[in-house]
Amino acid sequence: MKKLIIVIPAFNEEASVGTVIAKVPHAFDPDVKVEILVVNDGSTDRTVEAAERAGAEHIMTFSKNRGLGAAVREGLKEAYRLGADLAVMIDADDEYPADHIPRVVAPILKGEADYVLASRFRRRVRGMKLYRRLGNYFFTALQMLLLRKWITDGQTGFRAFSRPVLRDMDIIHDYNYAQVMTMNIVRQGYRLAEVDIPYKVRETGESFITFWGYLINVFPAIWREWRRTDMKKHSGRFDSRMQE
Repeated sequence: MKKLIIVIPAFNEEASVGTVIAKVPHAFDPDVKVEILVVNDGSTDRTVEAAERAGAEHIMTFSKNRGLGAAVREGLKEAYRLGADLAVMIDADDEYPADHIPRVVAPILKGEADYVLASRFRRRVRGMKLYRRLGNYFFTALQMLLLRKWITDGQTGFRAFSRPVLRDMDIIHDYNYAQVMTMNIVRQGYRLAEVDIPYKVRETGESFITFWGYLINVFPAIWREWRRTDMKKHSGRFDSRMQE
């Protein structure tokens, strides 16, 4: 039986994290055991209590807020340590449909992909603020240009990972993960797939994403990741890791 761990990074999401957990399908495949890991990123509300009431098997708590990138990185590392054969990360704000997890992990279970993006933009998206839509388009286009791969949603907060990807992937900064994660995984030679999903804008809480935060944090991180993976590719370190 394969173990699937759902990683939910959460910062002050007591109003929605329980709803997300309740939507996670547990019996969609008799050969897959589903467990939930909530990464509490220094919340000051009752996020932990809400997650426990909803049935999360694992809770990881940071003593202070470290950032979404750090929460995702440590959560996926913990999933690997817990023996996950594959993992899903999904935001705690209920913007993404947790009931579509079986469709998102299907390419990995079928051996067709190692890393899956759940794309909002392969369907019509309603209600997203213009600056967020344009930002998504811009950073996705940048990833496409750098990776020379067709991607429709490089910013999605809903992704699936095989165990080898969990072992080898790395996120180099704490503010966010979306751009550098895909670059890191794809440049190691892992197979990427996309699955379309429905999407709704968040109804509770506030996003940490700001225009200036992106300018200050994301562009330098993309450049560092590109240079870092270039050095590893030239040294052959990626190839040796994938053959282990």
